[in-house]
Amino acid sequence: MLEAREQPYVLAVRGAHFMRRGGDRLFEETSPEELAGEFEPDDWVCHAAGEGAKGPRLYDWARIRRPWTSKGGFEHWLLIRRKRSTSGEKAYYLIFAPPGSSLAELAAVAGLRWAIEECFERAKDDLGLDHCEARSWHGWHRHMSLCMAALAFLSKLSADLRRSAWSNRTSRRAGSGATARITMTPLST
Repeated sequence: MLEAREQPYVLAVRGAHFMRRGGDRLFEETSPEELAGEFEPDDWVCHAAGEGAKGPRLYDWARIRRPWTSKGGFEHWLLIRRKRSTSGEKAYYLIFAPPGSSLAELAAVAGLRWAIEECFERAKDDLGLDHCEARSWHGWHRHMSLCMAALAFLSKLSADLRRSAWSNRTSRRAGSGATARITMTPLST
């Protein structure tokens, strides 16, 4: 469905995911794990998968172009992420991307998953996203919609407060003499 609409995507798959090799060996069965084992040490390139709590999350990345293209020239790739530690643990992604997408772009998009997972974790911890015992789709949908709307509101409020605190801090350093005053009013008495 996404490919018919020319909507790019990144899909995480297991290492044992069934796939065809492609090319002159089109009907040969393989898996992402087997294909990753065929890379030479020089084939891996270090890229960041986004910012983490301790700076950029660096991994080794490699990709294999799949032999299929769509009408708009979109390309299929198998993207492999390898930990830089001695464990060498790998993750695999099937990708449908616009023509000419670089390995760094694909790695960055695959790394967005952490931000989404952190968002859901925050919604679970702060707003009870996972505390729904709805017995119908409508109840579940309403609970999820309300939690996500509340999370969006709180995230915007938090970003505005951080931006305000940062601008106040920089204006004080510039010698403007301005100080921020925060007045709190009780919501109930």
